[in-house]
Amino acid sequence: MKKAVFLNSAKLDFDQKLNYSFLSDITEFTKYEDSTDEQILERVQGQNIVITKELPVGRDLISKFPESVEIICEAGTGYNNIDIEAAREKNIAVCNVPSYSTDAVAHMAITLILNLSASLIQQQNMLQRGNFDNFTKALQVPHFEVTGKTLGVIGAGAIGRATIKVALALGMNIIVFDPFAKPWGESAVQFVSLEELLKQSDFITIHCPLMPSTKHLINKETLKLIKPSAYIVNTSRGAIINEADLIEALKTGKLAGAGLDVQETEPPALDNPLFFMDNVIMTPHIGWRRFESRQRLVELTAANITAFINGKEINVVNK
Repeated sequence: MKKAVFLNSAKLDFDQKLNYSFLSDITEFTKYEDSTDEQILERVQGQNIVITKELPVGRDLISKFPESVEIICEAGTGYNNIDIEAAREKNIAVCNVPSYSTDAVAHMAITLILNLSASLIQQQNMLQRGNFDNFTKALQVPHFEVTGKTLGVIGAGAIGRATIKVALALGMNIIVFDPFAKPWGESAVQFVSLEELLKQSDFITIHCPLMPSTKHLINKETLKLIKPSAYIVNTSRGAIINEADLIEALKTGKLAGAGLDVQETEPPALDNPLFFMDNVIMTPHIGWRRFESRQRLVELTAANITAFINGKEINVVNK
């Protein structure tokens, strides 16, 4: 039986509620809540399958992996934490789980859009400060419908399309920028250039992977194209937005607000200005963390491993 080790299970199973029997049934399975670089090298000895969750595994580490390691399974969609080229050079496959949290993350994006449109967080912050003006005077905060507003979707993969499906049900107008995706028969969706999307959108939601071409895609120059009344939502990867440039745009009124489930550095520094802005919603990368999504992730990771053991690799990203 193949041997498998999960190096940082607490990132996924932080409440100790997940069922790992799928993995224990197909491998000699060991898990650790977290691992330092030194512990990683010790714990992969004699292992065939290494499971990680957003754990940095760079070239230096992979170069020291024993010959026993055959595959690194990222328990998630994004795999920018793993040096896939270094793994290829060691003849180690790398696989991911591309669709375990599609609806959960899409719903997170829509939740942020709806909260921003109704200024719910701003209103709660006012109450916590003892300010009851919204109850005793005219409404003090922005409050508008999303129906008829234009949603710009950057990235039309599975999560982007799931977000579009809900946004269409809400009556939003949809424009999409994705140089790799093809229209899929939804006549209400229009593909446009990035520049057009930024200029036209009332809300912008990001659903593309982090790679060299998308890092800081939203920056000082591209932010200049966005309407001052527009909002930006990011549930993908924090570094797609240049955070310093975003903060400046929010401070100077060049952007109405932002909903950020991801940040450029996670966790953010506790003095990060974004924490203290009334027009910003910050959440700790929770889009994928719903219980059902996490359990599904364990099961799909087991399916990846089963396929690998049976010589029928699936979801391998470094062939």
